[in-house]
Amino acid sequence: MAHKRVEIAERKVLCPISMLEKSTLFQSPTTSLKSSLLDKSKSGIIAEFKRKSPSKGIINSKASVDQTTAGYVQAGASALSILTDTKFFGGNNEDVLIARRANTCPILRKEFIVDEYQIIEAKSIGADAILLIAAVVDPQTVQKYSRLAQSLGLEVLLEVHNEEEVKANLDSGVDLIGVNNRNLKTFEVSTDTSKRLASIIPDTIVKISESGIDNPAAIQELREVGYKGFLLGQVFMQHDQPEIACREFMDALSKVTPIKTK
Repeated sequence: MAHKRVEIAERKVLCPISMLEKSTLFQSPTTSLKSSLLDKSKSGIIAEFKRKSPSKGIINSKASVDQTTAGYVQAGASALSILTDTKFFGGNNEDVLIARRANTCPILRKEFIVDEYQIIEAKSIGADAILLIAAVVDPQTVQKYSRLAQSLGLEVLLEVHNEEEVKANLDSGVDLIGVNNRNLKTFEVSTDTSKRLASIIPDTIVKISESGIDNPAAIQELREVGYKGFLLGQVFMQHDQPEIACREFMDALSKVTPIKTK
């Protein structure tokens, strides 16, 4: 976070808000991530493009944004997630711009947002939704940032890791809540985290499960407890051609039999 604040201060000088607001995409309408995930005819998969991560290091440094993201959508992804952090994830704003030119589906800008500038910036590069992280931004700031984002036509996905973060943000006005199945302290991953928190997230908020989903059966289990969105990145990006891995996953998902409840 300390590094991000320095980075933002530099960007504000190079490209002030007045310039961001003049971009063509700033005036363009957005596409609803929430609506896309609630569409029962779609997969609910948010396919992510990321080159590296703090926990795994380099994942895929050769995949192209346009080919990969277009392939994701052709395979049946409901939306895209694009990492724009450079130092820790190897992304940049240009990745969102490229993905926007290649696709019409909702795009989530995945970033460590700690300043209102980044929200305006997200709109200017063609994003449809932003990520806020409850472990980083306090509930009052989540509410403040959400209002700004929504005033620009952006939707807000709040990432949580535990029950305390969920309960502290129930009145924040966010559009979606994403449960990160990765423990930030140990890096251990388990979809049990999503299952455990499902019941305390109101049905009025679209639920997304993030991290650790590596097979179609896991998605079916999460659907049964109310999840509409499933964010998958590494499971695709670790392959030489992520878009093909995505298509194979989608094919397998279409063959999974729904769980019968008593």
